[in-house]
Amino acid sequence: MSEFTRFCPVADVPPEGKKAAKINDTWVLVCNSKGRLYAVSNICSHATRPLLMGRMRNCAITCPVHGAKFNLETGEALNLPATKPIPTYEIRVVDDWIEVKV
Repeated sequence: MSEFTRFCPVADVPPEGKKAAKINDTWVLVCNSKGRLYAVSNICSHATRPLLMGRMRNCAITCPVHGAKFNLETGEALNLPATKPIPTYEIRVVDDWIEVKV
């Protein structure tokens, strides 16, 4: 059973910002979009490339390599070339720290 792990202070992910880190063996990307925090895989399901440098807009992240776009809430692939979703993770804030359950 997985547990929540401290990821970073809330201040490290300002509005419309993002931060990636490894939790155990999983790369996680935390995004602050439209006033809400999301935790998703930092790896694109199409080309296994990091999403950190991708453009974030309208609660979605775009892969900087091939332009695949993913919904931050559901992980759903929103356009080609991606056809598979990316994992999403439960997230919470405790004592001004972001915690993620992987």
